[in-house]
Amino acid sequence: MLENFKDFLLNGENLLFIFFSMLVIIGAVFLINLQKVVHMVIALATTFISLAGLYVLLEAEFLAFVQVLIYAGAMTILMIFGIMMTKHDRQNEEPKRPLHNGLLLLGSIGFFFIIYLAIQEAAFPIQEFTSVEENTELIGIDLFTWHVIPFELVSVLLTVAFIGAIIVAKREED
Repeated sequence: MLENFKDFLLNGENLLFIFFSMLVIIGAVFLINLQKVVHMVIALATTFISLAGLYVLLEAEFLAFVQVLIYAGAMTILMIFGIMMTKHDRQNEEPKRPLHNGLLLLGSIGFFFIIYLAIQEAAFPIQEFTSVEENTELIGIDLFTWHVIPFELVSVLLTVAFIGAIIVAKREED
């Protein structure tokens, strides 16, 4: 078993998987536990970018690009604008609960130990995987040939929403 673990760690792809997985978990835990909203958004962006790294490891470059562009970029900027536009007064903090936090830590460690044992005992069938070389190109061809009408309808919908937002902003200004 120790020999398999050494082989596992010598593979660079496995090390990158562990790195990105830990970043996803750490970002999610920080998102839940941080107090300031801006810090939460940074933790969320870290989680999104780490997920994009996992998509690259899975050879899904298009999904990784969309993850960075839409979620890590646009959603994070949208949240920061929302924070800047609203008023956030500091409210009373919750009292510290060391017993609750200790039980939460103990439960989390137990949960991960159970998951680890379940994965170690599982027998996964080995299947042959054939990766498509130009999957982004194939997605583009499929999008612009078979799904061109929904694609155009979404672009019209986004344009109408953008114009509507401008009209609403102009009315509020007057």
